[in-house]
Amino acid sequence: MQAVRKLSKYVKPYILFAIIAPVMMLIEVGMDLLQPTILKHIIDDGIAKGDTSYIVKMFGLMLATSLIGLIGGVGCSIYASRTAVNFSTDLRHDLYETITYFSNKSKDKFTLGKLVTNLTSDIEMLQRALTMLLKIFVRGPMMFIGAIVIVFITARELFPILLVVVPILAFFMYYFTALSGKLFYKVQKVVDLVNTKVQENLAGIRVIKAYNRKDHQIEQFANVNTQLMKRSMMADQIIGVLGPLTMFIVNLGIVAALWMGAIKVDNNTLQVGVILAFINYLMMVMHGLTSSSNVLIQLARAIPSAERIVKVLEEQTELTSPKNVDKHLINGSVTFENVHFSYVKETEAVLKNISFHVNAGETVGIIGMTGSGKSTLVKMLPRLFDVDRGVVKIDGRNIKDYDLQYLRAAVGYAPQKATLFSKTIAENLLYGKAEATEQDILEALAAANAQEFVDTLPARNEHVLTQGATNLSGGQKQRLAMARAFIRQPQLLILDDVTSAVDSISEKTIQNAITSKFAAATKFIVSSKISSIRHADQIFVMDDGQIVAQGTHEELLKTSPLYQEMARTQAEKGVTVGE
Repeated sequence: MQAVRKLSKYVKPYILFAIIAPVMMLIEVGMDLLQPTILKHIIDDGIAKGDTSYIVKMFGLMLATSLIGLIGGVGCSIYASRTAVNFSTDLRHDLYETITYFSNKSKDKFTLGKLVTNLTSDIEMLQRALTMLLKIFVRGPMMFIGAIVIVFITARELFPILLVVVPILAFFMYYFTALSGKLFYKVQKVVDLVNTKVQENLAGIRVIKAYNRKDHQIEQFANVNTQLMKRSMMADQIIGVLGPLTMFIVNLGIVAALWMGAIKVDNNTLQVGVILAFINYLMMVMHGLTSSSNVLIQLARAIPSAERIVKVLEEQTELTSPKNVDKHLINGSVTFENVHFSYVKETEAVLKNISFHVNAGETVGIIGMTGSGKSTLVKMLPRLFDVDRGVVKIDGRNIKDYDLQYLRAAVGYAPQKATLFSKTIAENLLYGKAEATEQDILEALAAANAQEFVDTLPARNEHVLTQGATNLSGGQKQRLAMARAFIRQPQLLILDDVTSAVDSISEKTIQNAITSKFAAATKFIVSSKISSIRHADQIFVMDDGQIVAQGTHEELLKTSPLYQEMARTQAEKGVTVGE
C-alpha cells in the first residue's frame, strides 16, 4: 500500500475529477435504491387497491429516478475515465523519462522485458484499478449499506435472513480476494518472462534462423507460454468459482425469503410488495459485495504493479550531474589517471590502471584483440559508465564535475553497433543536432560517404527506415551512424569500429573528411584494422584491459610485438596496413 500512496501524487492534478466521479455515482446509487421501494408501493398501494392514478404517478416517479440515475452513471464514467487516463499518461511519461536516464547497470538490473511490462501492462493495470475504484468501489459499498438499512426499516420481518446471508457472502469474498491477489502476482512474474523471451527472440531472429534454431526457440517460448497459461487458468478459475458460489448463497436467501414471506402473507402480517422489494434489495446486497470484491481483486492485482513501478521510479542511477555547475567551454583535452572498471564488480576488471593524456585536436587510434577493452574505454568519455577507481578528466576537470547533458552535447559518438530509429534518414541525423539545416544534413552525409547510396533511394533523405533499419545494409547503417555523429560538429568525436562493414575506398573518403572537417576536434577511433588508425597522432595498443603499447604507427612497428603481429596477420590476409 505504501507504493500506492507514493503514486497518489499523480491523481492530485485531477482531484476535482476524482471527487466529481464518486459524487455522480452516489446519485446513481441513491436512485437505484429507491426503485424497489417505489415498486413495493406500486404493488401494495396501487395494484392491490386498484388505484390507477397512483400507479401512473409512481410510474412517473420511477421513470424520473431512472433518468437521474442514468445521468449520474454517465457522469461518473466520464470523470472517472478522465482521472484514470490522465493519471496513467502522466505516470507513463515520468516512468519513460526515468528509464531514459538509467545507466546500463540499472537497465540490466530490471531487464528490458520487465521495463516494457512496467510501461504497458503494469500501468494499464493501475489505470483499470483507479477507474474501478472511482466507479464501482463507491457503488458497491453504498448499495450494500443502503440496501441493508432500507430492509431494516421497511422489511424488518425478513431482516434475519440478511444476518445469515451477508456474513457468509463476506467470508467467501474475503477469502477468494486474498487468494486471487497472490495468484495474479505469480501471473505477472510469468508475463515478465514472456515479454523478455519475445523481445530476445525478435531481436535475435536472424541469428536464430542462421543457426537453424527456430524450433528450439519455439519450444522455449512454448514452455514459458504454458507456464503463463497454467497460472492464468488457475487464477481465473478461482475467480470463476466466486460468482456461482455467491449466487447459490443468494438463491438460498431468496428461497428463505419466499418461504417466510408466504407464511407471513398468509397470516396477513406482510404484504407481497415487501417480499418483492426484499428480494431486490437482497440482489443489491449481493451485487454490492460482488462489485466490491471485484475492485479488491483488481487492487490486489494492481498493488504488485504499483510496487514494481515505484522501484523503477526510485532507482538511483550512479550517473548524476552536479547542481549549479558552471558550463565551461569544452576544448577536448582528455586525461585518464589510473582508471579501473568492471561491468560486474565481483569479476575481473575490464579496464586496468589506464593512464594517458591526449591534447585537444589530436587523433587517437585504439586497437587490440577482441575483448581487450577498446570499446569500454571510449564509453567512459560520454559517461555511459563511471569508473570504479581512478579519474577521467576533460580539459583538466573531473568528468563528473560537468553537467551530464552539457558534456554529452560536446560528444559525437558512433557506437560499434549502429542503432537507427524507425524514422526518416533526415530525422535520424537530427538526433545528432535538432536544429541542423538541410545543408548540414547534406554535408554530414557527404563526410560519411553516405550521400551516394542515399541519392539512389526513392525519397532520398526522407526515406523511412524500418525498425532496426533492416532495409539497409550493415555498411549503410554504419555510415548513417557516422553522419549522425558528424552533424554535431563535436569537440570530442568517438568512432567505435564503425568502418568494419565499409569498403576501403569509402573508408579512405571518410578518413579524409575527418582530417579536413574535424581538425579541431579530439578524435578517438577504435578499429580492428590498422589501416583505419595508422595516421593517428597516438595509437594505443590494448590487451587484457591494459594499454600495453603507445606511439605512432611507425614507432609501434618497431617497438610493439603485439602491434607487429597484428600488422603481419592483416598483411597476410591482404589487408593494407601502410600506404
